[in-house]
Amino acid sequence: MKLKTLASLSWILLCSGPLASWAAKDIPGPDRQSGYSMMSAEIQAMQDDPSLNPATFSVEDGRSIWSEKVGPHDKACAACHGQSGKSMQGVATQFPKVMHGKLQTLEGQINQCRISHQDLPPFEYESKELLALTAFVATQSKGMPIRIQLNKSNQADFDAGKLWFYQRMGQLNLSCAQCHEDRAGLKLGGSVIPQAHPTAYPIYRLEWQSLGSLERRLRNCMSGVRAKPFEYGSQEMAQLELYLMWRARGMPLETPGVRP
Repeated sequence: MKLKTLASLSWILLCSGPLASWAAKDIPGPDRQSGYSMMSAEIQAMQDDPSLNPATFSVEDGRSIWSEKVGPHDKACAACHGQSGKSMQGVATQFPKVMHGKLQTLEGQINQCRISHQDLPPFEYESKELLALTAFVATQSKGMPIRIQLNKSNQADFDAGKLWFYQRMGQLNLSCAQCHEDRAGLKLGGSVIPQAHPTAYPIYRLEWQSLGSLERRLRNCMSGVRAKPFEYGSQEMAQLELYLMWRARGMPLETPGVRP
């Protein structure tokens, strides 16, 4: 969503109506659309063919990091989880999830393993290493349905994430729902507004000329409405991710995706 192109007064007036209903307008499974369906045939082909997908290089970098022995104990991710990464099949479809009493994104859990089992400092968010390892792990679940389940452990975080999705923010006084729910399928800045299902992260955006996380994309949207973005790795970010992944439940994971 290119909210930085939001210069039209008529668009601002259109979006400044009553706040969207706080009751979640759950999109029926058959009507859920990935952003992939809105891409040109050329970009779809780029995502589908590993030899054309620029994120493939990052996935292979992640494979190398997975097997690299590091830290004071000379320990690799593969030492616990297996050399091929196949033990990670289905894992990415369940995040964010509560781990040891804390809601963790996939990136957050990778960093927690790095701290706890390799005795190393966490990777910086949006670093090439963290994006590559996240993409490698997520790719093991490619094609599998997203399986976010609500329970007592994550209900409060889910409710908070839902709140963030419907909460107006920034100088433009817009919510996520006003674009990605109320006006999904319409055009903004010449591009179709997607339903905001995070099925392909980390993604390679041609605009960025690099791989990027869902958190980076969310921060871009928050900056676009002239709001202060949530911090990388924050609880608020994990809560919003949880709600977004719940909205996309049942949809196949596409990682690594390609977008304009």
